[in-house]
Amino acid sequence: MKPAIFAALVALTLPMAALADSGRTPSPAGAKVFIIEPKDGATVSSPVTIKFGIEGMEVAPAGSETPNSGHHHLLIDAAVPDVGEAIPKDDHHVHYGKGQTEASVELKAGKHTLQLLLGDKNHIPHDPPVKSDVVTITVE
Repeated sequence: MKPAIFAALVALTLPMAALADSGRTPSPAGAKVFIIEPKDGATVSSPVTIKFGIEGMEVAPAGSETPNSGHHHLLIDAAVPDVGEAIPKDDHHVHYGKGQTEASVELKAGKHTLQLLLGDKNHIPHDPPVKSDVVTITVE
């Protein structure tokens, strides 16, 4: 077998093998999460009501074995954490493991960034990660 053909065959099988080794749950093509409210650039008051949206997957509680599902994590003033590990749980990484699709969050006055990151049954981001665009808001 020619080296180029062999390399192509290995490359085609590698993603599935790598996924099995990584322990990460696959996400379907086109899956996405997004923040419905507040809109990017909005000025709001605290507590801030945040509405979560999802397409191409289902929301399910942490621990659920439902295929093509996950639960929301809200990143507040934080970058996406290491996608190979469980999402931290702190003031900047808020878990919604009961399957919530809306939250009320107390935020100090000033500018804040919000982003959603879907986690699997073990709070680990999917492969590829299902994350929203960053929304920047100002709290009065």
